[in-house]
Amino acid sequence: MKKKSAALAVLAAVMVSSAAVGSAWAYFTTYAQAGGGYAIRLGDETSIHEEFSNWTKRITITSQEGSQPVYVRALAFCGSAYALDYSSGSGKWTLQEDGYYHYSDILEAGQTTDELLVRISGVPETVEDGENFNVAVVYETTPVCYGEDGTPYENWEQKVTQKSAEGGE
Repeated sequence: MKKKSAALAVLAAVMVSSAAVGSAWAYFTTYAQAGGGYAIRLGDETSIHEEFSNWTKRITITSQEGSQPVYVRALAFCGSAYALDYSSGSGKWTLQEDGYYHYSDILEAGQTTDELLVRISGVPETVEDGENFNVAVVYETTPVCYGEDGTPYENWEQKVTQKSAEGGE
């Protein structure tokens, strides 16, 4: 009788496990597409300002009053027909290994970065009617982190967690 009960228990466990595997497999093979976006506010309120003239975008980023100190990085994208050349009159924007241009100073509340210039090169002298292109600028901020010795550093891999009302994550 004990062998029959043990065999039934094993069979029941296998059936429950196989049912869960089927659900998990269906989950991983499901395809969904979404659009839109949602801004995440983490206490670092910033805004971007862009001006365009002479095939150059002039980009500055401003930290709002009351915002926490942040590091800033930016990157521009355009179609494959033209190349983008970056420059910084102040030298405070530098290309890093991640492909972004990082602003070297900590951006304190109420401050604005120096200009990052993005020049569109390879543009013909005469542009034909109907020829459109767009240069999109993406910028990110991350709160300033401090080491044990008080030295500030950037942490672009920092994870965002939200605590529930009960105090758990």
